[in-house]
Amino acid sequence: MFESLSSKIEKALHTLRGRGTITDINIAETVKEVRRALLDADVSFPIAKEFTDKVKAEAMGRNVISSIEPGQLMVKIVHEKLTELMGSESVDINIKGQPAVVLIAGLQGSGKTTFSAKLANLLHTKRGKSVMLVAGDVYRPAAISQLQTLGEQIGVPVYAELGNTDPVQIAQNAIKEAKQRGVNVVVVDTAGRLSVDEEMMAEIAKLKAELHPQETLFVVDSMTGQDAVNTAKAFNEQIDYDGVVLTKLDGDTRGGAALTIRYAVQKPIKFVGVGEKMDALDVFHPERMASRILGMGDVVSLVERAQEQYDEEEARKLSKKLLHDSYNFEDFLAQMAQVKKMGSMKDLIGMIPGMSKLTKNVEISDDAFVPIEAMIGSMTPYERRNPSCLNGSRKQRIAAGSGRSIQELNRFLKQFDDTRKMMKMMSKQSGKTFPKRRR
Repeated sequence: MFESLSSKIEKALHTLRGRGTITDINIAETVKEVRRALLDADVSFPIAKEFTDKVKAEAMGRNVISSIEPGQLMVKIVHEKLTELMGSESVDINIKGQPAVVLIAGLQGSGKTTFSAKLANLLHTKRGKSVMLVAGDVYRPAAISQLQTLGEQIGVPVYAELGNTDPVQIAQNAIKEAKQRGVNVVVVDTAGRLSVDEEMMAEIAKLKAELHPQETLFVVDSMTGQDAVNTAKAFNEQIDYDGVVLTKLDGDTRGGAALTIRYAVQKPIKFVGVGEKMDALDVFHPERMASRILGMGDVVSLVERAQEQYDEEEARKLSKKLLHDSYNFEDFLAQMAQVKKMGSMKDLIGMIPGMSKLTKNVEISDDAFVPIEAMIGSMTPYERRNPSCLNGSRKQRIAAGSGRSIQELNRFLKQFDDTRKMMKMMSKQSGKTFPKRRR
């Protein structure tokens, strides 16, 4: 996420490292490079100039205290101004109402249908709301079947009327049914449209006028850069939406849309799509995003993701197993599954301060777990529960069954043993002890 922008801004700020004082000259050099990095990220020149002018004015107005170097001070100032540019603080979705109606609008191919399902999943699984999805794209039959497939996948009902070509009527009927069922939130997916298509733009405006949604969200593909900002303006003039959703932020995006769309339309970014899975949707936090752009990581988001997968009872059982040397491959496999649910490995590593810099040119694949899963899957239930039983002949069979070499298997077994020892040591140091069973 924002790898190119991050490295260029870091390079720009590097010019102040080791300097004893902030001067007009070294500030001008740094600000010039920051502006160039923003322009390369597809930020418009007026916004880039205004941003760097603010950074320069702030830097010249601050005194460098003895405990802070000029480079550190500049990072702090840039972080503050980036946070301001992206909205200062997160803004939650409005789902007050019975049912609350959320209208989804956006361009063709922006990822509206997928986002609609992701939002329904988030509201259902993390906020305990009952949700109904509405298939309002009457122009693309595949959109209806796609939404139905996604709804089935996440366990959320989808309202559709095949043959009805009036999206307003479909949505109104869906809301009536939602009221009868006692559904909390109705998410209305709509047809993708072009901002230059007057008829389609009039339709989305009519949908908003007739449905009176509590929340209208504009979905935009972050990889379209400055074009995303221009279309956001055009849509806002028509429907005055409440917030923006940036999709495909995990891709090779330059970051221009994320940085400037809030400034351009004065509407908050509420969610960001960070992957293809149904749980790959994050609430947008400007301060955390600024930290990630500056290579400072995002520990808060990392902890939040871990807590979502954390089960206190399971953790207690695991700690007890470690203390009694009964931690096995089944436990290891269960922990891997929890890590995978947290998101892509590259995204997770990027949240650890300093790690994005260290792994910049390293290819981190989510398939890294596949060989390990294959090796454990080739073990018998007895072998998975008793790691110490693996002798030469058992290893030969496991390696052959998983399609891996003996060397790879031995390497994994050593890593597993080292991991088990380290976890046991950490468990002891944490002071978590359990009473021995009475005989």
